[in-house]
Amino acid sequence: MTRTLYDKLVDTHKVCDLPGGEMLLYVDLHVMNEYTSPQAFSGLAEKDLPVWDPGAHLAVVDHVNATRGRAAPDEASKLLIDNLGRNCDRHGIALYGLGDPRQGIEHVVVPEQGLVAPGMVIACGDSHTTTYGAFGALGFGTSEVEHVLATQTLRYRRMKNMRVTVTGDLAPGVGAKDVIMKLVQVIGAGGANGYAVEFAGDAITAQTITGRMTICNMAVELGARAALIASDEDSRATVIGSIANPVERWDSDEGATFDREVHIDAADIAPLVSWGTSPDQSVSVDAAVPKADGTTPKAKESHARALDYMGLTAGTPMTDITIDRAFIGSCTNSRIEDLRQAAWVLKGRKVADGVTAIVVPGSAMTRTTAEAEGLDETFKAAGFDWRPESGCSMCLAMNDDLAMDGERVASSTNRNFEGRQGRGARTHLMSPAMVAAAAVEGRITDLRDFLKAEAS
Repeated sequence: MTRTLYDKLVDTHKVCDLPGGEMLLYVDLHVMNEYTSPQAFSGLAEKDLPVWDPGAHLAVVDHVNATRGRAAPDEASKLLIDNLGRNCDRHGIALYGLGDPRQGIEHVVVPEQGLVAPGMVIACGDSHTTTYGAFGALGFGTSEVEHVLATQTLRYRRMKNMRVTVTGDLAPGVGAKDVIMKLVQVIGAGGANGYAVEFAGDAITAQTITGRMTICNMAVELGARAALIASDEDSRATVIGSIANPVERWDSDEGATFDREVHIDAADIAPLVSWGTSPDQSVSVDAAVPKADGTTPKAKESHARALDYMGLTAGTPMTDITIDRAFIGSCTNSRIEDLRQAAWVLKGRKVADGVTAIVVPGSAMTRTTAEAEGLDETFKAAGFDWRPESGCSMCLAMNDDLAMDGERVASSTNRNFEGRQGRGARTHLMSPAMVAAAAVEGRITDLRDFLKAEAS
């Protein structure tokens, strides 16, 4: 019987079947942070339960910490950070805390430290755990942190299978962020609810591991609770010192049946920018803010609300929209490759007057590598604030990196919800290179114009 990659991963980790169609699923690695773990540890303490396998867990500090320095931005954040340290000490769990050379955003540091490999199941109290699908591993977010700490298992219900195939070659200036934003645009923010999505096709396998992580990271914006790319020589070669076997190949059997198939031509993908308050509300950078024609009353209402919140008018060219801030960071786009791409745009250029620009490397290791290559000097010379510490930063309004009410942000993050980057903040999602271009011009800008200028 032929099986999909997703079904293989589930089958090899199923402990037993449970009533009602659920199963008990074994978790190879559980990752947690200071924000998602306190209640779980409190639950263990109340029940006087130990952590079942301390070596199969990793904790990081990344959500609430400041990136200007190592001090917590406020007392509430300090309490969360200190509490995580005490809990990890008590249970013997590895912690990448502030000042640790391995510290950083959880979905950046786990691959860096060789803790993910094809065939694994990884759980975390964060929805963007789908990132690990780039390695042929099953990663997903869970709220049942206490359960996995106590048992190394989770109650799990098998999902349906969807395959998204992107064929052909991407045009110059189009990258992984544009690919996943296009898929979210086409399939819809909830179009993959109840599915595990496997990405395939020339445009996917041609991506670097960094690009694949970006695609799998934002697959959750489709509504998918799992995102997968078959392992190959590239993904296996990336795994260094892994706790799992990096040699074994994990992919779908030839002829495996998927419940839904989606096909996209790479030639139809241009650099994309979000205009609204949902990741599927995006258009090509050379297009205009869309009108809500031919949609349902509910969709029209949502469209109108998004325009109102964003302070935009349908028909406005995207490249006419000015920005106040530029942010490069997050678990989606803060790896060394992302920083290199943005630095290429900024080389010899300056951030426009009136634009506040910051860049936050995704980990201490990424920052060290970038500084060794001189990327920090390129960012600083252009007028970007190069942050000395790593964390989620302006991806979400949970620390001291906030956009003010009404400010418009060119952002390399994954979500553009209302208030996501600060109360009243207006977020435009785009690739790191596009953020750099917008920072230089002071408005949303087509990266391809920079490529043309470089070629001339």
